[in-house]
Amino acid sequence: MSFLPDRCEVARLVVHIARSTFDKPNLEKAVSIKQDGSIVTEIDTFIQAQLKQALEARWPQYGFVGEEMHHDEQDAVIRNSAEGYWVLDPLDGTTNFASGFLLYGVSLALVIDGQPELAVTFDPIRNECFSALRGQGAYLNEYRLSCPDDVSLSDCVANIDYKRLTQDLSAQLVRCPPYRSQRNLGSSVLEWCWLATGRFQLYLHGGQKLWDFAAGYLILLESGGRATSLSGQCLDCGKLRKRAIVAAINGKLLSQWESWIKGHLEVASGDLYRSDKMPVRPLTGSGS
Repeated sequence: MSFLPDRCEVARLVVHIARSTFDKPNLEKAVSIKQDGSIVTEIDTFIQAQLKQALEARWPQYGFVGEEMHHDEQDAVIRNSAEGYWVLDPLDGTTNFASGFLLYGVSLALVIDGQPELAVTFDPIRNECFSALRGQGAYLNEYRLSCPDDVSLSDCVANIDYKRLTQDLSAQLVRCPPYRSQRNLGSSVLEWCWLATGRFQLYLHGGQKLWDFAAGYLILLESGGRATSLSGQCLDCGKLRKRAIVAAINGKLLSQWESWIKGHLEVASGDLYRSDKMPVRPLTGSGS
């Protein structure tokens, strides 16, 4: 593997561009609807353009995959970038941002041979910069992260995204949760990082795209946490398809969490996430 970019230099670049964008007094929150039904603002496209330009100028050997690029263009970069490629979510939690709900972030990963090697996620509201370099630990600002290993499943707080889970699994989680309480931030990139800090201990999400999990996955691993797809497969950052995620702050908890899920739902094949054709019944999670 060639010499990797400096973690702190990449973090400073992400923070600088994000801060200079979010600090603008005339910040535009007007939204447009994308083909997949999700929303996008001018901030998404502006941050993506700024970071793409800066990354290509500083490290021209790497390709670039941004959420707001066309799928065919993203796929071509992944297939043709021999040295590796950056994966960017320029604004994750766009609905939160547009609604004035202060949970959103910017997330960047460097992927080489299908695995994230460097990661940065920045929360501009709390001024929290999470970063990691494979084999060298994960950090929140200047503090090294280390997931706790002494939490029982029944004492855990879980971050659950009910929206993309099957109806049967959602019902089981509501009726007989194995954990103490449940939350959902509405920003996947922050959820990974909050898991890595131990703010909650379990994670379940029914369908994340590459830019949702690439950086957070490495940050969690380097802090001592563990994650797989819901079908037990490794998280491959060399593909664009959605992955259902199950994760925990340590391997023991992950094993218990996976066992509970599999014991309450049979997964026939592949990753589990709800298709648009599957009937949806409104469900609410546990309270406080």
